[in-house]
Amino acid sequence: MVAAEGARGPVTNLPLPRYVSLKASKANVRRGPSLTHRIDWVFTRRSMPLEVTAEYGHWRRVRDVEGAGGWVHYSLLSGARTVIVEEDMLPLTVQPTSEAQEKAYLEIGVIARLGECNPDWCRLSSGGYEGWAPKAALWGVKPGELRE
Repeated sequence: MVAAEGARGPVTNLPLPRYVSLKASKANVRRGPSLTHRIDWVFTRRSMPLEVTAEYGHWRRVRDVEGAGGWVHYSLLSGARTVIVEEDMLPLTVQPTSEAQEKAYLEIGVIARLGECNPDWCRLSSGGYEGWAPKAALWGVKPGELRE
């Protein structure tokens, strides 16, 4: 069950669904929202973007770029926004246009820090490089999301 667009979390009153990132370098993903529930797998990529789809007490139900997920303790999550590059050799450009000069290229699967976003482009930083990338090539930001 995924939260309806525009829904608010019963614990935080923050929007559901919403994106966060993994604060820890290792996080147990449980079948339910408590320590007594079985661990189904472990997330091991620090700063990985995750989508929060539900809340229960100190627990957040999350899913990753591949749709895998479960319940994670809120202390393992951060509000710092990141994205995963979904297009190989994605150019980072100086300006938010496809005609702009390219500064660097990001490989598929790279995690980048998310900055400002307009309707079609987002400003990213990764590996010491900063630039703009088309929003459609990123996972961890909603299509219509604007950020300043």
